Amino acid sequence: MAKKDYGKLIKALQIAAGIFMLVMVVLCIYLTKKYNIKVSNIPEISKMLTGGTVTLAFGIILFSVVKSFALVFPPAVVFSVCAYIMPNFWIALLVNVVSVFLSLFVPYFLGRFTGAGMVDTLKGKFKAIKKIDDFAGANQTEMTFAIKLSGIMPGDLSSLLFGAMGISLKNYTIGANLGNLPLVVAYTFFGIALKSVGEKPWVVAIPVAVIIVFMLIASLITKRLIEKTKKANENSANA
Repeated sequence: MAKKDYGKLIKALQIAAGIFMLVMVVLCIYLTKKYNIKVSNIPEISKMLTGGTVTLAFGIILFSVVKSFALVFPPAVVFSVCAYIMPNFWIALLVNVVSVFLSLFVPYFLGRFTGAGMVDTLKGKFKAIKKIDDFAGANQTEMTFAIKLSGIMPGDLSSLLFGAMGISLKNYTIGANLGNLPLVVAYTFFGIALKSVGEKPWVVAIPVAVIIVFMLIASLITKRLIEKTKKANENSANA
């Protein structure tokens, strides 16, 4: 029995998510001009909103969940913007962590629903998906952690893939959250640092350096896991 091609479904979801995000961006631009919103008066503007910070947080979380349908939208942008407009680091970090946690499940369950046919469709549409073959035979939690940590494929795309591959919800949730956490913290710091760019330009260099170091470490961890998996597979084949 031929596996179903989900190419049209993926394209429809990406278009719908793109339209939603575009509408939100246009709305933000309109409100920025109408209320003369600037970096210096964001705290005052947020107080005008019903719920203030809570309203902004809800909007960011909603945006994060919907953007998961786009599959290739960089989450680092959302993390940094959130930190930039939130009152402090800890509130921004909390909002970003909640956003990541909730956005993990939409593409995952879509993948579980569509199954193996989605895996074949994704491999045909995205070259990055083929890298998953390097992890064949790896522990589910380790594989999820390494791919999320390294960023070798867009986060939402990998979530869709993990669901379609039948990765257990428990292993996926643990691996994905642990793998995303360093990135969330690093880009939240980056967004906070941007607030001081006018007075202390050098401050931005700190989170940038942290992100570069993080990427190097993530690359080494991923490489080590791939080598470990290949060795285990070879030993199993020779046994």
